[in-house]
Amino acid sequence: MYFSKSFIPILKNNPTEAKIKSHQLMLRIGMIKQSAAGIYSWLPLGFKVMKKIEQIVREEQDRIGVQEILMPTIQSSEIWKESGRYEDYGEEMLRIKDRQNREMLYGPTNEELITDIFRNSIKSYKSLPQLLYHIQWKFRDELRPRFGIMRCREFYMKDAYSFDINDEEAFFSYNKFFLSYLRTFKRLNLSAIPMAADTGPIGGNLSHEFIILAETGESKIYTDKRIFEVKSDDTKIEKKSLSDLRKNYEKFYAVTDEKFDKKEFDEKVSDEFKVNTKGIEVGHIFYFGDKYSRPMNATVDFQGKKEFVKMGSYGVGVSRLVGAIIEAKYDDKNEIMKWPISVSPYECVIIPLINKNDKSNLEKANNISKILKSSNIDFIIDDTDENFSSKIKKFNLIGIPFQIMIGNKNEGNTFEFKEIGNETQILDIGKIIEIIKTSKK
Repeated sequence: MYFSKSFIPILKNNPTEAKIKSHQLMLRIGMIKQSAAGIYSWLPLGFKVMKKIEQIVREEQDRIGVQEILMPTIQSSEIWKESGRYEDYGEEMLRIKDRQNREMLYGPTNEELITDIFRNSIKSYKSLPQLLYHIQWKFRDELRPRFGIMRCREFYMKDAYSFDINDEEAFFSYNKFFLSYLRTFKRLNLSAIPMAADTGPIGGNLSHEFIILAETGESKIYTDKRIFEVKSDDTKIEKKSLSDLRKNYEKFYAVTDEKFDKKEFDEKVSDEFKVNTKGIEVGHIFYFGDKYSRPMNATVDFQGKKEFVKMGSYGVGVSRLVGAIIEAKYDDKNEIMKWPISVSPYECVIIPLINKNDKSNLEKANNISKILKSSNIDFIIDDTDENFSSKIKKFNLIGIPFQIMIGNKNEGNTFEFKEIGNETQILDIGKIIEIIKTSKK
């Protein structure tokens, strides 16, 4: 891909309406474009990042045995009236009527719809557990949408749902998702910590938010810093291992402001370990038992009786994660972004110095691109006639992690090579390929 042929509409300066790093950068480098208040079009650069995040989320859901489905964005009001949430949900729900005057809604979440699907499909406890997820657009009519995609009205989300016969099995399912989220955020190079959280409009009595530290975060958090040292790498998908993992986190005080109790914080955490800061929610899991299955009569046959299934729900804001990564990684003072290579729109940029009367450096770039392609490395070539300084500044802003620079002083098969944030090296193409491929492991 040549930069001159790509659709990356870069702005010279930060838009004045953008107040936080992610909103500023996403507008400036042409990742998104606002189409209405709190609603955005995703342009190629932003869409590539979001789809890579989506795939990581999908792989980690599949890894614990969750089955993917796809539910519609528009739902009937009838199932929400069954659960009792239709009037209770509030003005964030966008209510509409079709031409037959039937009440419909643009789904803000899917507990009712998935329960309706389950109750019409599964009849015996022998079919449990059932773990289902989908990745779909949601709509919540925020009163004051702001901060770009971080608090918008239309957003892309993975939500999953578990169905079990009793509390013990339901906690096993809950803990599977607990581990899955830790793995997901680690692959995104984010340090997310699980915190006891309020259940909000979803309901239930057990909930964890997964929070990354960020000065621009909307959540106030209070925690013991030793929680960042808890390891999950060796956890097996079995009841005891997963239960122990959750206990290892829960023995440290970690809550959002809705759950904060100063007296408890002071009693449980000595001053040397106290962390009082802000963070961004990147995932949220809930256990709510029969809150939805009971009013909607979702039961299975168990030992001659009808039992209401026990349920949980598990959300990850896929589009929100794009902004969260920027908030965690973007150095706005020096205008340098560095995407984790797992989600970077391109893994490498080739930056040749191009003279109008001499295209030899562009030819070298094309030759390098063939080698990168054969090594399954995604790249873009900056074929513009800007000077070196302007090109490097531009790609520092875009955040592609590796840069190969081709100037007039290159000799043989060696080139200037740089990983954003590190010193420039003179390396042959074989070594460059090795470094990029190693970083992808």
